[in-house]
Amino acid sequence: MPRVFLSFRKRDSRWMRERVYRALSDRLGAEEIFKSSESIPPGADFAEVLVSQAAACKLMCVLIGPEWLDARNEDGVRLLDRDHDWVRAEIATALRAGNRVVPVLLGDATMLPDASELPAEIAELGRLQFLRVPETHLPDGLEQLGDALAAALLPGAAADPGPGAAPTEEPGPPTTMTAHVSGGGSAYQAARDQTINLT
Repeated sequence: MPRVFLSFRKRDSRWMRERVYRALSDRLGAEEIFKSSESIPPGADFAEVLVSQAAACKLMCVLIGPEWLDARNEDGVRLLDRDHDWVRAEIATALRAGNRVVPVLLGDATMLPDASELPAEIAELGRLQFLRVPETHLPDGLEQLGDALAAALLPGAAADPGPGAAPTEEPGPPTTMTAHVSGGGSAYQAARDQTINLT
């Protein structure tokens, strides 16, 4: 059974999504990647397969491009707000199952949605540490994504410790950090994206 589930919005960043899929298939093996358009056999119950795979995967990559959050139908209703939205259902299923869920931001300027912008059942997504695949450095970004996921799939690999976990080492002296932000992003987002310089 595939261990990595790719969750994505079909109309969002298609060409980058396909590059991610090919890169991960080459790195981890195509049999390790679940992508609905490639992995569901003809005649299978689409809904049943999606839910069972989302619940059973070891790691879900939520591919988020610039249109992911605010995509709407012809009536102007945000797709994420529909009860039957498959992207929402996939993420909610993986979170309920306790699987590791990793937001993967596609492009240089895509921001991680705030928890307040998401339906309650997937609001946790907005608090999770993300990975980024930048358009301007795509080969390096794909390689780094593959490295990160390969490490996460190693036997014994665990999720980052929660707030109650004991520290592994004594904290060092305070470090002054200056965030350099471009394109209208926030300092908080820049820090999470590791675009910070130590002074």
